[in-house]
Formats: sequence, C-alpha cells, structure tokens
Amino acid sequence: VQLQASGGGLVQAGGSLRLSCSISGISLDDYTIVWFRQAPGKERDVVSSISRNGVTTYYAHSVKGRFTLSRDNAKNTVYLQMNSLKPEDTAVYYCAIDVFPTGADAVQALGEIDCLQWPFDYWGQGTQVTVSS
Repeated sequence: VQLQASGGGLVQAGGSLRLSCSISGISLDDYTIVWFRQAPGKERDVVSSISRNGVTTYYAHSVKGRFTLSRDNAKNTVYLQMNSLKPEDTAVYYCAIDVFPTGADAVQALGEIDCLQWPFDYWGQGTQVTVSS
C-alpha cells in the first residue's frame, strides 16, 4: 500500500495550490482520509478530513472557507484545494487513511485531540507547501 502526496510548492500569499493524495494497493472506498500539516518547530495539526462516503467533512478553523477536501474513489485519489493561502499555511502536508464508520470523518470519530495521536493505518510521505508574503 502506498500513499503518494503531491502538489506542494512555493506560492505567494493569496494564491492557490491543489494537493493530491493518490492511493495504490487498496480501495479508497473503505477508508476515511485526513490531511495533517506540520510547520517547523510546531506540533502537527489536523487540517481536514472526509468520511468514507464523502458526506461529512471537517476543516480546522484556520482553513475553513479557504480549503476544500474532496475524494474521487474511482481514481483512488483525494484532493485538497487550498485557496487564499497565507504565510501561516506554510508546512509539510501529510495525508493519512484509516477505517472509521461510513458517515464519520476522522475528527468526528475520534475527536481532534485523539485524531492527532491515532495510529493511522497508512501515511503519505508529505509535500511541502511554502507561502511567501
């Protein structure tokens, strides 16, 4: 099983990026997806999560209204569209997957604090996002 995160890069404040997390070796249908990020010297944060059926999503307060998480199960790929980027969005972004109840995103299933500590089944390698001011 592999998770390949891509789409990061350097962008000016106010710009956009779309991160992708492509999964191989398993069917994405069975998994809940989470995006985390970690900035240098800071703790890892939950950015967004989407339920197995795509109905329920969670967004951290800091990204709500700017980021959109979607999934294409046919392509086994997850997308994190990031608009109106800010310098404080600079971090390495990671995708992770695990099995939770069908209609629950990971934060709904675990709570935000436990979500940060949960041993997710599979992780991507991370993609760097740098937003210049």
